[in-house]
Amino acid sequence: MATKLNSGGSGTRSSVAIFVVVGLCCFFYLLGAWQRSGFGKGDFIALQMTKGGADCNILPDLNFETHHGGEPGVVDDSDSTIKTIKPCDPKYTDYTPCQDQRRAMTFPRENMNYRERHCPPENEKLRCLNPAPKGYVTPFPWPKSRDYVPYANAPYKSLTVEKAIQNWIQYEGNVFRFPGGGTQFPQGADAYIDQLASVIPIKNGTVRTALDTGCGVASWGAYLWKRNVIAMSFAPRDSHEAQVQFALERGVPAVIGVLGTIKMPYPSAAFDMAHCSRCLIPWGVNDGMYMMEVDRVLRPGGYWVLSGPPINWRNFYKAWQRPKEELEEEQRKIEEIAKLLCWEKKSEKGETAIWQKSVNAESCRRSEDDSQATFCETADADDVWYKKMEKCITPYPKANRDEDSEGEVKPFPERLNAVPPRIASGSIPGVTVDTYMEDNKTWKKHVKVYKNTIKIIDSGRYRNIMDMNAGFGGFAAALESPKLWVMNVVPTIAKKNTLGVVFERGLIGIYHDWCEAFSTYPRTYDLIHANRVFSLYKDKCNFEDVLVEMDRILRPEGAVIIRDEVDVIVKVKKIVAGMRWVTKLMDHEDGPLVPEKILIAVKQYWVVGDNNSTSSQ
Repeated sequence: MATKLNSGGSGTRSSVAIFVVVGLCCFFYLLGAWQRSGFGKGDFIALQMTKGGADCNILPDLNFETHHGGEPGVVDDSDSTIKTIKPCDPKYTDYTPCQDQRRAMTFPRENMNYRERHCPPENEKLRCLNPAPKGYVTPFPWPKSRDYVPYANAPYKSLTVEKAIQNWIQYEGNVFRFPGGGTQFPQGADAYIDQLASVIPIKNGTVRTALDTGCGVASWGAYLWKRNVIAMSFAPRDSHEAQVQFALERGVPAVIGVLGTIKMPYPSAAFDMAHCSRCLIPWGVNDGMYMMEVDRVLRPGGYWVLSGPPINWRNFYKAWQRPKEELEEEQRKIEEIAKLLCWEKKSEKGETAIWQKSVNAESCRRSEDDSQATFCETADADDVWYKKMEKCITPYPKANRDEDSEGEVKPFPERLNAVPPRIASGSIPGVTVDTYMEDNKTWKKHVKVYKNTIKIIDSGRYRNIMDMNAGFGGFAAALESPKLWVMNVVPTIAKKNTLGVVFERGLIGIYHDWCEAFSTYPRTYDLIHANRVFSLYKDKCNFEDVLVEMDRILRPEGAVIIRDEVDVIVKVKKIVAGMRWVTKLMDHEDGPLVPEKILIAVKQYWVVGDNNSTSSQ
């Protein structure tokens, strides 16, 4: 029987909440053992629960099966009809709704428009649960996952043939092996990064965030990780089959994306470094529009690395088997645009060139009257969602227009908790330094409770983590660990645009509208955190659509933490009861009288053609 919100004494209610926490601790302890065992199904938990083998002090009356009725602290909703959400057809195992190839082919190919986001209309949304492929297993923990991916998780061999001589990926028995090579770094990513580090200050924490355009299988980002640099990698859907999927299976941040006709979903002055290694982007076309877009997202003082044609064309045009006149013109255009953008070339060695963006506006624009530069007139350089890319230069952020120090970020990890320049300069209306510091304090408290509840949260079991409503990035900052990374999502309808703050802290993130599918393959996140996401979208789109999308991008045996108002949680829990999630509800850290509750769920293991014996049905 459900406990009503206004019934019972506070002492009793607190005891019940404690029992729930104890039960969850055991639940996630067993879950960790199950996943580490490699069983890949729920049999291990069922066996241990039957034997009572785990030393977790499980209360005999605490049921770990999915509850379709009420929970402590929730209004009784047990009489409501539960809608079962069915599995999708097996052909949708790797379905990416907004990058569906069949839909893409109906759009113009000019400027890669067809490879951009094109989401299905409301009447074409699947509203079913994507099955995992046969044999799917929990990925290897980091750092082993950097080098090995189970074949069953992404069973596509085309890259092993197409890129065989370039050392991208090799097929060995039941796994793929990633030797750390690439088209432009045949000696390995480490050696290539060493070359960059001789020019770019990677070691001292000055460079923390990087953007890898046309990333391939993201080996560059994978090997930057041990140097405390986190790269946001992107590549088009199926330009080379499953490249972004491989990146995420390896535990490397990546999204499906392309430089085409719309702006990248990142704020201005976000990244410390941007990189292109034979990414096949025509940098000199459209009056340098793509370089201008990179300039927009590059922090003042940031670096741009271009590796491959046409760099140093005089020495390499024969090997590239391209006319030297064509390559010469390509490099001429790139150099011309770089000068227009106030980028200073710092190095050109072999096939790699490195430029640095000017630190502040004044030192660069003294001859502005004589320049051919056209400056963007948009009032908000961070308003980019589905906005057309422009052939203009984005003005420097307010804090970088003169020699003041407010525009400078601290080296990492100091910058993680230092006051970000956007907040220090008052660039976000209604946000003060005190607001920011209080937010940090709150999230440290929340994450402490999460860690006490989900004992394996920072054990290395969860590598790819998403925060669906990141705010200032407090959740990610409190969770910061070399064992994991967080994709900080700032919804496009959020009251405050805080994604720039997230990047200034040395974290990464992206803009997104949760009424649409996310730009990733299915089963690419281990843990999803949703703080007041459903309150934010309750008048915007269908809760079921949001939950089905969460299920699509969540790995089997992955976890979800939903924090929201109790009335919203009730609606969410009713929908989840028809999904293949096991759920438990917790009171707020400050007690049962706080209307905000926490719903924790685990997605059960099931695959194509499974009888679904472990499902909640």
